[in-house]
Amino acid sequence: MLEWTLKNISKQYGYQAILVFCLFPFIRLLWLGFDNALTANPIEFITRYTGTWALVFLCCTLAVSPLRKVTNFNHFISYRRPLGLACFAYALLHFLTWLVLDHQLEFSEIIPDFYKRTYITIGLLAFILLIPLAITSTNSMQKLLGRNWKKLHQLIYLIALLAPLHYWIHKAAKNNLFTVKIYLGIIGVLLAYRVFYWAKRNLASRNSPKTLN
Repeated sequence: MLEWTLKNISKQYGYQAILVFCLFPFIRLLWLGFDNALTANPIEFITRYTGTWALVFLCCTLAVSPLRKVTNFNHFISYRRPLGLACFAYALLHFLTWLVLDHQLEFSEIIPDFYKRTYITIGLLAFILLIPLAITSTNSMQKLLGRNWKKLHQLIYLIALLAPLHYWIHKAAKNNLFTVKIYLGIIGVLLAYRVFYWAKRNLASRNSPKTLN
């Protein structure tokens, strides 16, 4: 009875709660801006804030499928799209903050950064890979691409490796790796679950009796 009630509440209000969750960091950022509370270095704060939330929503997006399998609650899958788009939105804000506010579109400074600072190159690659996933996230694009849609969206696993690596290299220069290790642990568990599930399914298919035609 309790499980049935929770599932029905989630079906009715879960999507709205996810949207509020996705918008909350942006609203908070605006509030801090209007309240002049963006610290003594607002550009650095916004860069760190948006990058952190992009990583949070990446973890949330990766967590949807394992949660659906563990709870056997298929409605969870409807939360993956808004969480994935939120990840892209905050990654875009993170990139634009660096590009426009930090470097003021001075490409004479921007271009050398790509090959002088490894973490920027890795971060840019992760962001570029997010773009086709955001563009093809609609139902119409899913129908248009057919089976290729799933293949394309497997790029999320490469992004899941590049994004924390970007964070790790940047933080390593400042000897501040505690937070990075937390995200690496979360992403590692989520990816390990997928490997385990894939191996278990393949083993089951091999051991299943083959029907004769």
